[in-house]
Parts: sequence; C-alpha cells; structure tokens
Amino acid sequence: MDELRTVREAYGDPAPPTMTEIAQARALWEEKPPRRSRFGWPFRISLGVVAAGAAAAVAVALTGHGTPDGGTRTGPGGRGVLDLNEQAVLQAAAKAELAPTGRYWSSDHILGQSYVVRAKTGTYAITGALTESFTWAGAEKGTGEGYADRDLPARPITPQDEAAWRRAGSPAALRVWSGDKWLTFPTGATKAARWRSDGPDRGGDAGGGGDFLGESVEELQKLPSDPAELAQRFLTPAQMGKALRLRAGVAVKTPPGGWALVRISRVASLLNAPVPPKVRAGLIRALASQPGIHAIGRVTDPLGRQGVALAADERAVKVTGEYGGPAAERGTYRSREVIVFDERTGALLARQNQLTVPGGPYAEMKPGFIIDYSAVRSAQWTDRKPAPPARLPFPSR
Repeated sequence: MDELRTVREAYGDPAPPTMTEIAQARALWEEKPPRRSRFGWPFRISLGVVAAGAAAAVAVALTGHGTPDGGTRTGPGGRGVLDLNEQAVLQAAAKAELAPTGRYWSSDHILGQSYVVRAKTGTYAITGALTESFTWAGAEKGTGEGYADRDLPARPITPQDEAAWRRAGSPAALRVWSGDKWLTFPTGATKAARWRSDGPDRGGDAGGGGDFLGESVEELQKLPSDPAELAQRFLTPAQMGKALRLRAGVAVKTPPGGWALVRISRVASLLNAPVPPKVRAGLIRALASQPGIHAIGRVTDPLGRQGVALAADERAVKVTGEYGGPAAERGTYRSREVIVFDERTGALLARQNQLTVPGGPYAEMKPGFIIDYSAVRSAQWTDRKPAPPARLPFPSR
C-alpha cells in the first residue's frame, strides 16, 4: 500500500469518512508486523507506550478531575459519581500489574473482517480476511526474535449464520464486496493452515531482542512509568500526529472519528509488545482517562470471551458507492472502536470495531455486531523459547 496516498485519503477533509478511509486509517496503527516485500524488509515504526498511575486513575473515577491532558471526567451521573464500569477497568489494570515476567515475550493474535452475504436463501454474516500472527522476542541480547503468520478460511460468525450458510448450500467460496472491489474467500480448508516465516524474522538477530514496533525490547523495559509524563509523551494529538508524519511524510490534522480511535489502536498495539507489567497496567489506566474514551462495562470479544471494555466516541460512516459498489452496500451506519480486557488478569483480549447504529452494508445486523477486529489468542512472558501453536483457533468444517 502506498503510505503517502493512504494517509492523504484517510485524513483528508471529506466528512463523514468512507469505509475505505476508515479501514486505511486503522491499518496504519494495526499491530500486525509487515511481511517481506520485493523492496526488502519494511521498517517498523515506534507507536510509543503510555501509562498512568492507579491513584490518578481512581481520582478521575471518583471526582471527575485530572485527565492527563488537563480535561475532566465524570461518572454517568455527573461529577463525584462513582463509575462502576471504569472501576472494573481499573481493577483489571491492577491485575495486569501483577503479571509475571520471563526471558521471552510472545503474542498470538487473529485479524478478521466481517462481511454480509446476501444469498437467495437468506442473509448471513461471515468473517473473512482471517490471518493469525505469532511474534516472539527475547528480553536480552542474543536471545533473538521471530515472526510467523498463517491464513485461515472464512467462516460464518454465529450458529445462526452457519445455519443460513448451510441453507445456501455450504458454498466453498464466498464472493463479497470489500470497500472498492469484489473479493472471494474460501470457507472450507482441506488441510490445516501452515505457518509462514522467512528472512531475519526467523530469529536470526544475533544482537538480541531485535526490533519490535520500532523499539528494541531493552528500550521498552526502560520506559518511564510516571503517568503524566507518559501521557504527554505518547497520547497527545501532537505526538500521535508526529508519529504518522514520520511514517508517511505528510502532516495530519484530526483523523476520521477523532484522536480517541487512534489512542485505542495505539494502546492495543503496545499491549501486544513486550512491555513490563507496570507499563502494561499503566497503558490501561492512561487510556481510561483520555478524552473521548468511555468505560462501557462487559462485552464479548470475537473469540467468545467476556471482558471489561473501553470505547471511543461513536462515529458515522457513509458508504456512497463511489467505487461502484452494489446498492445494498450503500448508506450510513455508526460504529465505535472498543478495546477489551480480561477482568481476571488484565490481559488484552481484543480491539474491535463495533456497530452501534445499523445501516448501509450492515443494515441487517444488530447493534454490537463486530465489523473488524484483532483478537489476542495469547500474550505472555515465558522462560522457554516460544513456538507458534499447531492447533487452529477455530474448528474446521
């Protein structure tokens, strides 16, 4: 993808943004490491790390004062009202702070995009463009790094969707409209997906922990933990705009949906990086106190796990058919970016784009429908060199 064109399209003046613009904007911050291209190994930029202290976060929830950028926060009933949803997130952050460390960090996550299939026998939803990525890095020099990924077949999302897919004849390939073109996804894998890995990402970095999101593992361990300093350093519009400008070479004003969407994607990326437990907890606390971010209680992630969540303000997305898409895809819907945490451990479960008001391509779907996501299958420190799992994340058909 041409990054310069991507940023110009995604951060231009038109409002509301198109589906293509939203997808491209989010892709800039996605945590999936790039594959090798014919021009060599693409660089990985630093997305930064943010943290905030427990005392400051609790003060925000109880009094409505003290966001890192000088703003204010209140509970649902106004200033001085305890926000139980936010307290649940802060408790998850406290659990994250207690997580063990080790010699190696590994992260296994799944990327998916949802589509609506309008068959003659009935409408159903599928998840396509499914990719599982596995990354590991050693905490010390000489311990190496590695990266692998594998493609997964498209699949109906719910049991009701699967029943509708079977009524349609259980097609082995599904043709769907995706932003500006038709795509075809296989649904039936005759053999298990195989992991792909090549080049230096196989762990050939003799210098040690390697480059992870533009920072070495050693550099990540030395990040400061002061909440105000970290929020000012990594989550202000100026710092986020600077990161985009360094990547694409163009100035960035306000992105579609505002900076809250970028903050969620940025924090999700860093929670997939080998940062220390205290920084990991701080990331959650800092995000909870940012403008445009709201605690929304418990939600279910794409892998069926329940967790506590933060969400950005919802935004309108207008699908105009500018690329010649089918009439059924056109219209306006509203959605919000959501980040989900395991309430027991504080671990990141998923970053997902969630439908709030149906319309356009998702007119037949209900609020809460997940439009696209990055779900963390596992992320942990260990003392043994990690290896990607052999077992597939979804049952085969």
